[in-house]
Amino acid sequence: MDGNQLGVISLTDALAEATKAGLDLVEVSPTAAPPVCRIMDYGKFRYQQSKKVQVSKKSQTVIQVKEIRLRPKTEEHDLETKIKHVRKFLEQHNKVKISMMFRGREIAYTEIGRKIMEGIKETLADDCIIDQHPKLEGRNMIMIVSPKK
Repeated sequence: MDGNQLGVISLTDALAEATKAGLDLVEVSPTAAPPVCRIMDYGKFRYQQSKKVQVSKKSQTVIQVKEIRLRPKTEEHDLETKIKHVRKFLEQHNKVKISMMFRGREIAYTEIGRKIMEGIKETLADDCIIDQHPKLEGRNMIMIVSPKK
């Protein structure tokens, strides 16, 4: 067809027009009064839709949440190594969940864990955005950071 409207016609006339053109009659809006139909090549339309979906999937980025686990007794050098891993995850455009686990009687010394988390936050301040500040949830203290845009 050349894109012009045929107006309100019966179903049999619309089907006849579609077969004359060698195309399909596709119902666009079934809830309208009267229902709106379009004469087009439906196979070609579905192919174009699938191509649009493929292009949109290709352009989107999937952000994963990586996790780094610490303990209040984690030594300085090990902390530096864990911070390097956090930086690597941030460079890959992933969010990072830093969790401090307290076992047994360590839960009484959450201020030590908070101090370590604050140190990590200061170290990473220029590389990331803090989504969630250190917060105690049960026996774990959790902080979530995401990469800068």
